[in-house]
Amino acid sequence: MDRRILVVEDSELYRQQLEQMLAGPGRDVTVVNDATAALELLVERPFSLVVTDLDLPRIGGLDLIREIRGRDLPVSVIVIGDEPSVESAVEAIQLGAVDFVLKPIERELFRHQVEKALRDRTLTDEIAALNTKLRRRYAYHNMLGRSRRMADVFAKVERVASSSCTVLIAGETGTGKELIASAIHQSDVTRKRDGRLIAVNCAALPEHLLESELFGHERGAFTGADRLQIGRFEAAAGGTLFLDEIGEMPMGMQAKLLRVLQDGRFERVGGLEPIQADCRVLAATNVNLAEAVAAGRFRSDLYYRLNVVTIEAPPLRERLDDVPLLVHHFLHKMEERGLPAKTMARSTLSRLLRYDWPGNVRELEHAIELMVLTTPGPTIEPENLPPEIVPRRDEPFNLDFDHDRPLQELTDDLTRRIEKAYLARVLEKYRGRIDQCAAHCGLSRRSISEKLRRYQIDKAAFKPANRRARKAAPSYAASSEVA
Repeated sequence: MDRRILVVEDSELYRQQLEQMLAGPGRDVTVVNDATAALELLVERPFSLVVTDLDLPRIGGLDLIREIRGRDLPVSVIVIGDEPSVESAVEAIQLGAVDFVLKPIERELFRHQVEKALRDRTLTDEIAALNTKLRRRYAYHNMLGRSRRMADVFAKVERVASSSCTVLIAGETGTGKELIASAIHQSDVTRKRDGRLIAVNCAALPEHLLESELFGHERGAFTGADRLQIGRFEAAAGGTLFLDEIGEMPMGMQAKLLRVLQDGRFERVGGLEPIQADCRVLAATNVNLAEAVAAGRFRSDLYYRLNVVTIEAPPLRERLDDVPLLVHHFLHKMEERGLPAKTMARSTLSRLLRYDWPGNVRELEHAIELMVLTTPGPTIEPENLPPEIVPRRDEPFNLDFDHDRPLQELTDDLTRRIEKAYLARVLEKYRGRIDQCAAHCGLSRRSISEKLRRYQIDKAAFKPANRRARKAAPSYAASSEVA
């Protein structure tokens, strides 16, 4: 496919020269004489590169770059200037230009600069296309995952979408329970068109404020109630009410919530007239409600009323297959927010796959943001990892497996686990030396290297210095099985 180049130059002589220099196989060159015409073309169809003069009539070259960036148009920009002004060149680069060229133009250097800009643009576009493909293939509404555990979550959300039943979302902190609630809301075919998703954190408010927050209050209901205030149940009419951290709700409020779920009606604080509850209720908890019931901290009747359908949000350590996908997503997300573009070294990703993630997906996102902000170069290396991310030692291999899985799938999985555990032991024995490992295994050095790449095992982690660091660090007891 031709790479489109747009030339913005008010001088007819330079327009002709630039068109001649830029023309070539696989290129489609368009020339215009002002920034207004350039912006119209950029909105109409995609271009790979804009070559613009700095001094243009009405809208200058720098303002053109600002417009391009402000409209988030995916195109690279090279600026051409008449005078060697350091200030103009620096400002152009800061605004997002990839290069600054001085007149008169030195042909060979200019051709090199253009070719580099086009190559970089092609790579950027390919990465953007990959991001889009990954999101489409492994995304379900606002959730990402390709692991079996997340596939089960997606399937359950799809099943409950066609009913108005109450759903309890259980899982550790940071596993994305609110994202699951949002996905159910977006998939819900029973809600009204304009019904909203309204969230309430049941642990954030004391009982008297939580009651007013949920049900609203009448004017004069208590000191400071100088006007009528509708509650979250009314605000969620036709939509979904999401009760987060339901396990922390005070016992008194549990009784009032149970009444609403049973009767479908409530009264505002200080009010007497019953109001119909016209919303679907979703609840989430990071505590074991069955244990809370047994301990007398949660009403059993409310638990059974909420627990019509339960969706478990899996912890990240049980869906490690999703880590590379999530890392890719978060790096792209940081770049969209204006943070520096970074890539993740394979050895760094290997360390992330051997960490237990007690804070789950939320911890992973925060760790990536920290690494993007603190890594000086374009690639995040293992030394850029936050100090608290200490990879665990894999547990000894065991033959616990799911007998319901197809034999070939199970065989492939067991082979992978055996090879991975075996290679880790041999690397440990020979302190990461590939040649000795190859001799021990009876394989070629190339075969060993390929297996390490496939299983994302970092041989550097088994060097003597790194072994001492790992032994000094606390160990984490968790299975190496990837969900």
